[in-house]
Amino acid sequence: MNGGRFGFVVILGLILVGVGLSAFTVNERELAIKLQLGQVVKSDFEPGLHFKVPIVNNIRTFPDLILTLDNRPERFLTGERKFVLVDFFVKWRISDIDSFYRATRGDELVASNRLLSIVRDGLRDTFAERTIQEVVSAERSALLTDMLTSARAASSDLGVTIVDVRVKRIDLPDEVSGSVFERMRQERARVASQLRAEGAEQSEKLRAEADRQRTVMLAEAYREAEQIRDEGDARAAEIYAEAFSQNTEFYYFHRSLEAYRRSVGRDGDIL
Repeated sequence: MNGGRFGFVVILGLILVGVGLSAFTVNERELAIKLQLGQVVKSDFEPGLHFKVPIVNNIRTFPDLILTLDNRPERFLTGERKFVLVDFFVKWRISDIDSFYRATRGDELVASNRLLSIVRDGLRDTFAERTIQEVVSAERSALLTDMLTSARAASSDLGVTIVDVRVKRIDLPDEVSGSVFERMRQERARVASQLRAEGAEQSEKLRAEADRQRTVMLAEAYREAEQIRDEGDARAAEIYAEAFSQNTEFYYFHRSLEAYRRSVGRDGDIL
Protein backbone atom coordinates (compact mmCIF):
# COMPACT_ATOMS: atom_id res chain seq x y z
CA MET A 1 0.00 0.00 0.00
CA ASN A 2 2.78 2.30 0.94
CA GLY A 3 4.57 1.34 -2.22
CA GLY A 4 1.47 2.14 -4.30
CA ARG A 5 1.11 5.53 -2.70
CA PHE A 6 4.77 6.23 -3.24
CA GLY A 7 4.48 5.30 -6.90
CA PHE A 8 1.41 7.55 -7.27
CA VAL A 9 3.25 10.44 -5.72
CA VAL A 10 6.22 9.86 -8.00
CA ILE A 11 4.00 9.72 -11.08
CA LEU A 12 2.10 12.83 -9.98
CA GLY A 13 5.38 14.64 -9.39
CA LEU A 14 6.64 13.68 -12.83
CA ILE A 15 3.39 14.91 -14.35
CA LEU A 16 3.69 18.23 -12.53
CA VAL A 17 7.32 18.59 -13.56
CA GLY A 18 6.39 17.80 -17.16
CA VAL A 19 3.59 20.36 -17.09
CA GLY A 20 5.93 22.90 -15.53
CA LEU A 21 8.51 22.31 -18.22
CA SER A 22 5.89 22.43 -20.96
CA ALA A 23 3.93 25.52 -19.90
CA PHE A 24 5.03 29.13 -20.30
CA THR A 25 3.29 32.51 -20.22
CA VAL A 26 3.57 35.59 -22.38
CA ASN A 27 2.51 38.93 -20.91
CA GLU A 28 1.29 42.05 -22.70
CA ARG A 29 4.71 43.69 -22.72
CA GLU A 30 6.53 40.80 -24.38
CA LEU A 31 6.99 39.18 -27.76
CA ALA A 32 7.81 35.46 -27.81
CA ILE A 33 9.10 32.94 -30.34
CA LYS A 34 9.28 29.14 -30.16
CA LEU A 35 12.51 27.58 -31.37
CA GLN A 36 13.17 24.01 -32.40
CA LEU A 37 16.81 23.11 -32.91
CA GLY A 38 17.59 26.82 -33.32
CA GLN A 39 14.91 27.41 -35.95
CA VAL A 40 11.80 29.54 -35.45
CA VAL A 41 8.65 27.40 -35.57
CA LYS A 42 6.12 29.85 -34.10
CA SER A 43 6.17 33.60 -33.41
CA ASP A 44 2.56 34.78 -33.22
CA PHE A 45 1.92 34.18 -29.52
CA GLU A 46 -0.89 36.09 -27.88
CA PRO A 47 -0.57 37.14 -24.22
CA GLY A 48 -1.52 34.24 -21.92
CA LEU A 49 -0.60 30.63 -21.16
CA HIS A 50 1.01 28.44 -23.83
CA PHE A 51 2.71 25.06 -24.07
CA LYS A 52 5.83 23.61 -25.65
CA VAL A 53 7.58 20.27 -25.95
CA PRO A 54 10.26 20.08 -23.24
CA ILE A 55 13.87 19.81 -24.39
CA VAL A 56 12.79 19.90 -28.06
CA ASN A 57 11.45 23.45 -27.94
CA ASN A 58 12.77 26.49 -26.15
CA ILE A 59 11.20 29.95 -25.83
CA ARG A 60 12.82 33.36 -26.32
CA THR A 61 11.05 36.53 -25.21
CA PHE A 62 11.76 40.13 -26.18
CA PRO A 63 10.33 43.44 -24.94
CA ASP A 64 7.32 44.76 -26.80
CA LEU A 65 8.16 48.33 -25.76
CA ILE A 66 9.67 51.44 -27.29
CA LEU A 67 13.40 51.21 -26.69
CA THR A 68 15.91 54.06 -26.59
CA LEU A 69 19.27 54.07 -28.30
CA ASP A 70 21.27 56.96 -26.86
CA ASN A 71 24.55 57.63 -28.60
CA ARG A 72 27.52 59.83 -27.75
CA PRO A 73 27.91 63.06 -29.80
CA GLU A 74 29.41 62.47 -33.24
CA ARG A 75 31.05 64.73 -35.81
CA PHE A 76 29.32 65.30 -39.14
CA LEU A 77 30.58 67.24 -42.12
CA THR A 78 28.36 70.03 -43.50
CA GLY A 79 28.07 71.25 -47.07
CA GLU A 80 30.75 73.85 -46.31
CA ARG A 81 33.22 71.07 -45.42
CA LYS A 82 33.10 72.02 -41.74
CA PHE A 83 32.35 69.76 -38.80
CA VAL A 84 29.51 69.96 -36.29
CA LEU A 85 29.04 67.87 -33.14
CA VAL A 86 25.57 66.29 -33.04
CA ASP A 87 24.08 64.67 -29.94
CA PHE A 88 21.10 62.50 -30.91
CA PHE A 89 19.05 59.51 -29.77
CA VAL A 90 16.84 56.94 -31.50
CA LYS A 91 13.47 55.54 -30.40
CA TRP A 92 12.75 52.07 -31.84
CA ARG A 93 10.73 48.93 -31.24
CA ILE A 94 10.53 45.37 -32.51
CA SER A 95 7.75 45.13 -35.12
CA ASP A 96 8.36 41.67 -36.63
CA ILE A 97 9.80 39.24 -34.09
CA ASP A 98 10.45 36.54 -36.69
CA SER A 99 12.49 38.87 -38.96
CA PHE A 100 14.21 40.36 -35.94
CA TYR A 101 15.44 36.98 -34.73
CA ARG A 102 16.57 35.86 -38.18
CA ALA A 103 18.48 39.12 -38.76
CA THR A 104 20.10 39.50 -35.32
CA ARG A 105 19.75 36.04 -33.67
CA GLY A 106 17.78 37.88 -31.00
CA ASP A 107 20.71 40.04 -29.91
CA GLU A 108 19.55 43.59 -29.06
CA LEU A 109 23.14 44.83 -29.15
CA VAL A 110 23.46 43.71 -32.76
CA ALA A 111 20.19 45.42 -33.61
CA SER A 112 21.31 48.62 -31.85
CA ASN A 113 24.59 48.69 -33.75
CA ARG A 114 22.81 48.14 -37.08
CA LEU A 115 20.28 50.88 -36.29
CA LEU A 116 23.02 53.26 -35.21
CA SER A 117 24.84 52.69 -38.49
CA ILE A 118 21.66 53.36 -40.51
CA VAL A 119 20.79 56.54 -38.60
CA ARG A 120 24.39 57.75 -38.70
CA ASP A 121 24.48 57.38 -42.50
CA GLY A 122 21.17 59.24 -42.80
CA LEU A 123 22.39 62.10 -40.61
CA ARG A 124 25.64 62.28 -42.55
CA ASP A 125 23.72 62.73 -45.83
CA THR A 126 21.34 65.25 -44.22
CA PHE A 127 24.07 67.49 -42.84
CA ALA A 128 26.16 67.21 -46.01
CA GLU A 129 23.35 68.94 -47.95
CA ARG A 130 23.20 71.99 -45.64
CA THR A 131 25.43 74.80 -44.48
CA ILE A 132 26.29 75.34 -40.82
CA GLN A 133 23.89 78.27 -40.61
CA GLU A 134 21.05 76.18 -42.04
CA VAL A 135 21.84 73.34 -39.62
CA VAL A 136 21.91 75.59 -36.56
CA SER A 137 18.84 77.67 -37.42
CA ALA A 138 16.65 74.94 -38.97
CA GLU A 139 13.70 73.43 -37.18
CA ARG A 140 14.82 70.05 -35.84
CA SER A 141 11.71 68.15 -36.98
CA ALA A 142 11.98 69.56 -40.52
CA LEU A 143 15.70 68.79 -40.58
CA LEU A 144 15.14 65.08 -39.86
CA THR A 145 11.96 64.39 -41.84
CA ASP A 146 13.59 63.03 -45.01
CA MET A 147 16.29 61.21 -43.05
CA LEU A 148 13.70 59.48 -40.86
CA THR A 149 11.77 58.23 -43.89
CA SER A 150 14.86 56.67 -45.51
CA ALA A 151 16.08 55.21 -42.18
CA ARG A 152 12.74 53.50 -41.60
CA ALA A 153 12.88 51.92 -45.04
CA ALA A 154 16.47 50.74 -44.47
CA SER A 155 15.66 49.21 -41.06
CA SER A 156 12.60 47.25 -42.17
CA ASP A 157 14.75 44.17 -42.96
CA LEU A 158 15.75 44.04 -39.28
CA GLY A 159 12.17 43.51 -38.18
CA VAL A 160 12.23 46.79 -36.24
CA THR A 161 10.55 50.17 -36.64
CA ILE A 162 12.32 53.45 -35.99
CA VAL A 163 9.73 55.46 -34.06
CA ASP A 164 11.67 58.72 -33.99
CA VAL A 165 15.11 60.28 -34.19
CA ARG A 166 15.75 63.40 -32.13
CA VAL A 167 18.72 65.76 -32.09
CA LYS A 168 19.34 66.96 -28.53
CA ARG A 169 22.13 69.39 -29.27
CA ILE A 170 24.24 70.69 -32.15
CA ASP A 171 27.59 72.17 -31.15
CA LEU A 172 30.25 73.80 -33.22
CA PRO A 173 33.92 72.97 -32.81
CA ASP A 174 35.98 75.80 -31.37
CA GLU A 175 37.81 76.37 -34.64
CA VAL A 176 34.62 77.20 -36.57
CA SER A 177 32.23 78.62 -33.97
CA GLY A 178 33.74 82.12 -34.05
CA SER A 179 33.60 82.45 -37.84
CA VAL A 180 30.08 81.02 -38.00
CA PHE A 181 28.70 83.41 -35.39
CA GLU A 182 30.45 86.35 -37.10
CA ARG A 183 28.91 85.34 -40.42
CA MET A 184 25.48 85.07 -38.81
CA ARG A 185 25.94 88.50 -37.21
CA GLN A 186 26.88 90.02 -40.57
CA GLU A 187 23.87 88.38 -42.20
CA ARG A 188 21.53 89.80 -39.55
CA ALA A 189 23.15 93.24 -39.98
CA ARG A 190 22.64 93.03 -43.75
CA VAL A 191 18.97 92.12 -43.30
CA ALA A 192 18.53 94.99 -40.81
CA SER A 193 20.13 97.47 -43.25
CA GLN A 194 17.91 96.23 -46.06
CA LEU A 195 14.80 96.63 -43.90
CA ARG A 196 15.85 100.16 -42.89
CA ALA A 197 16.47 101.09 -46.55
CA GLU A 198 13.07 99.72 -47.57
CA GLY A 199 11.45 101.63 -44.71
CA ALA A 200 13.17 104.89 -45.75
CA GLU A 201 12.08 104.34 -49.35
CA GLN A 202 8.49 103.74 -48.26
CA SER A 203 8.65 106.84 -46.06
CA GLU A 204 9.82 108.99 -48.98
CA LYS A 205 7.03 107.64 -51.17
CA LEU A 206 4.41 108.44 -48.53
CA ARG A 207 5.85 111.91 -47.94
CA ALA A 208 5.92 112.68 -51.68
CA GLU A 209 2.35 111.44 -52.07
CA ALA A 210 1.22 113.58 -49.13
CA ASP A 211 2.96 116.66 -50.59
CA ARG A 212 1.36 116.02 -53.98
CA GLN A 213 -2.11 115.69 -52.43
CA ARG A 214 -1.51 118.88 -50.39
CA THR A 215 -0.52 120.83 -53.53
CA VAL A 216 -3.53 119.51 -55.44
CA MET A 217 -5.92 120.37 -52.58
CA LEU A 218 -4.48 123.91 -52.24
CA ALA A 219 -4.74 124.47 -56.00
CA GLU A 220 -8.34 123.25 -56.06
CA ALA A 221 -9.21 125.40 -53.03
CA TYR A 222 -7.59 128.48 -54.63
CA ARG A 223 -9.46 127.84 -57.87
CA GLU A 224 -12.77 127.49 -56.04
CA ALA A 225 -12.05 130.64 -53.98
CA GLU A 226 -11.25 132.66 -57.11
CA GLN A 227 -14.39 131.33 -58.78
CA ILE A 228 -16.52 132.33 -55.78
CA ARG A 229 -14.82 135.77 -55.64
CA ASP A 230 -15.47 136.34 -59.33
CA GLU A 231 -19.10 135.33 -58.89
CA GLY A 232 -19.38 137.75 -55.91
CA ASP A 233 -17.80 140.63 -57.87
CA ALA A 234 -20.11 139.96 -60.77
CA ARG A 235 -23.13 139.91 -58.46
CA ALA A 236 -21.97 143.13 -56.74
CA ALA A 237 -21.54 144.84 -60.10
CA GLU A 238 -25.00 143.67 -61.07
CA ILE A 239 -26.47 145.08 -57.84
CA TYR A 240 -24.63 148.40 -58.33
CA ALA A 241 -25.95 148.61 -61.86
CA GLU A 242 -29.51 147.94 -60.74
CA ALA A 243 -29.23 150.59 -57.98
CA PHE A 244 -27.74 153.16 -60.38
CA SER A 245 -30.50 152.65 -62.90
CA GLN A 246 -33.24 153.14 -60.29
CA ASN A 247 -32.03 156.53 -58.85
CA THR A 248 -28.89 157.99 -60.30
CA GLU A 249 -28.68 161.07 -58.07
CA PHE A 250 -29.25 159.11 -54.86
CA TYR A 251 -26.64 156.59 -55.97
CA TYR A 252 -24.05 159.33 -56.49
CA PHE A 253 -24.98 160.87 -53.15
CA HIS A 254 -24.65 157.53 -51.32
CA ARG A 255 -21.31 156.81 -52.95
CA SER A 256 -20.06 160.26 -51.86
CA LEU A 257 -21.07 159.60 -48.28
CA GLU A 258 -19.25 156.26 -48.42
CA ALA A 259 -16.16 158.00 -49.71
CA TYR A 260 -16.31 160.63 -46.93
CA ARG A 261 -16.81 157.92 -44.29
CA ARG A 262 -13.67 156.10 -45.47
CA SER A 263 -11.49 159.23 -45.69
CA VAL A 264 -12.58 161.80 -43.09
CA GLY A 265 -11.70 161.41 -39.44
CA ARG A 266 -8.69 159.15 -39.85
CA ASP A 267 -5.25 159.96 -38.50
CA GLY A 268 -3.20 162.11 -40.86
CA ASP A 269 -6.04 163.09 -43.22
CA ILE A 270 -5.59 166.49 -44.83
CA LEU A 271 -9.27 167.58 -44.58
